Amino acid sequence: MSSKTELMRRGLCGLSFVALLAGCTTLSTNARKPVRSDETTPEAALAYYHGLARMTPAELGRERSILVAVPQTPYTQLRMAMLLGHPRVQQDLARGLTLLDSVLKSSDPAAAPFQPLARQVADNYLERLKLESQLERQGQQLKDSQRKAGELQDKLDSLADIERTLTPRPRSGKPEGSRR
Repeated sequence: MSSKTELMRRGLCGLSFVALLAGCTTLSTNARKPVRSDETTPEAALAYYHGLARMTPAELGRERSILVAVPQTPYTQLRMAMLLGHPRVQQDLARGLTLLDSVLKSSDPAAAPFQPLARQVADNYLERLKLESQLERQGQQLKDSQRKAGELQDKLDSLADIERTLTPRPRSGKPEGSRR
């Protein structure tokens, strides 16, 4: 897979994820208020996701270390899952899905407000994994086709070499129809 294709795929995945998350926010205009950093609401989780885009790779690494060290609440698990699927870090969508699944299956009342957002993020990750699988499969098919084309070209070249080395048939002086 070329790096250009990989960059385009990651860009499209990130853009679709942001659009998906933006669609999850259904706040009325009069209910909008700045999200405080100590809030643990779905809106705060969305603000956190948007904040990830402004972080440098070093800050993203520090954020990961912080999230591992703090107690694993549904809010923390959702934030960690968002970080694990962020395009500017080493992605681990499978682990992110595990965290999201934990939030979705939790009977803890604190998890309930995060479950719709966790479902959307999980659906996005599943779609991204499916697309990655298709890309890998298509890449493998392309490699197989190129290999087969190379093998066929080698066979054609071998046949052409054999044809060139054959001695020409002697032509008889008699026409075909005059044999006795």
